[in-house]
Amino acid sequence: MDVIVIGGGIAGIATAYQLHAAGHRVCVVERHATVAQGATYGQGGALLPSPLDVWFGPTFMASSRAKQSGMVAKTGFDSAARDFLKQHATLRDPEAFTAQYARLQPLVDMSRGVLAGIESRLELDFEQRRGVLHVFRQPREFDEAQPAIGLLKTCGVPHRVLTPEECVEIEPSVPDYPEFAGAVLLPEERTANCPLFTKQLKQTLEDAGVQFRMHRAVAALRLDGARAAVELAVANEGRKRSADVELIAADAIVVAAGSGTPALVGGNKPVASLLPLRVHTLTAPVAYEERAPHLTVVDSTKRITMTRVGQRLRVGGAGVFQSAAKADKPLDATLARRALDLLGQGTHDWIPGAARVSAARAWDGVRLMTADGLPIVGATRHPRLFVNAAHGPAGWGLACGSAKVIADLVSGVTPDLPADTLAALSPERF
Repeated sequence: MDVIVIGGGIAGIATAYQLHAAGHRVCVVERHATVAQGATYGQGGALLPSPLDVWFGPTFMASSRAKQSGMVAKTGFDSAARDFLKQHATLRDPEAFTAQYARLQPLVDMSRGVLAGIESRLELDFEQRRGVLHVFRQPREFDEAQPAIGLLKTCGVPHRVLTPEECVEIEPSVPDYPEFAGAVLLPEERTANCPLFTKQLKQTLEDAGVQFRMHRAVAALRLDGARAAVELAVANEGRKRSADVELIAADAIVVAAGSGTPALVGGNKPVASLLPLRVHTLTAPVAYEERAPHLTVVDSTKRITMTRVGQRLRVGGAGVFQSAAKADKPLDATLARRALDLLGQGTHDWIPGAARVSAARAWDGVRLMTADGLPIVGATRHPRLFVNAAHGPAGWGLACGSAKVIADLVSGVTPDLPADTLAALSPERF
């Protein structure tokens, strides 16, 4: 089959890889001049989410105050954005969280196997690092994390619950003062350089004959029973139609366009269960080698991830919730400063002296979030249209497992996932 993949981020490139491996002819359309330039560029590093990583559950936004929650909510009078946060808050209930993570877990397991297969087959080096340390400042935060810690055991995730003294012994970059409640070590979980992985995978695909149409924007989709097609325009024209629009046809289309996915699939009507989240990263040179962490350190309550990438430290998190209408506009300077201050403070709190924050390069980008915390993966009502999007800020490897699901569906094969997981991931739930 001829398949068009819209999006050159990790989701789109991983999908193209799996489709090509399944024997399909693939064309990738990307609006930037190269791949991994959107949300993929600023990924914090975690390969796969654990119950402590996912951006929903008892420890997520436990406080409405930005400094305590690590998130900034500025929805204003936008009812859709407020409804989204209300829906998302229902997953703070431990039972609801446990049930929802149970639906996600099979995709995490599949993604782990898919990543292992790619690494074994291609022997890629994308700055992988093993060991993730989740730290908790207050006893209350540790108590709220107990449902997630319990799920680690249920899901068979190797872990150790540490006292502050044990934590400092294992990771000396974490200060022993001021006092903190404790930590959880996930010794087998990994972080890596997502943009580098994406570019390496793209090179492999290009060498294998996969077609790439770079710096082209999708003006519209054309769908009928017999064939599907995409209208392409020069990227800076956006979705504006002109006489120069190019039409390319295929047997199927996969939309993996991140926050741009809803508009392509369902038009511009806002959906209360979907919201663009603006997240931030600081990438700073290592200041003192002896103070740099050898494990990835995560403030699990504030969702701030601090990981070493070569001779740099990447600090990611500080999500800003606003209305969908503001997603394509630059963030207000005051809000941007608040977000970056959260990252800088997290670095000071947990790995003081490790990074030259004054020399850090700041980045912000928009990621599509769902109110139920799960990605959007599967077939739409139209038999030739598929979606792979909204994997969230934690665990970019989920996009790789989701890509295998999409390749199976396009090929007419039932994915190796439970039926309730497939239904929970389906675009049709919205």
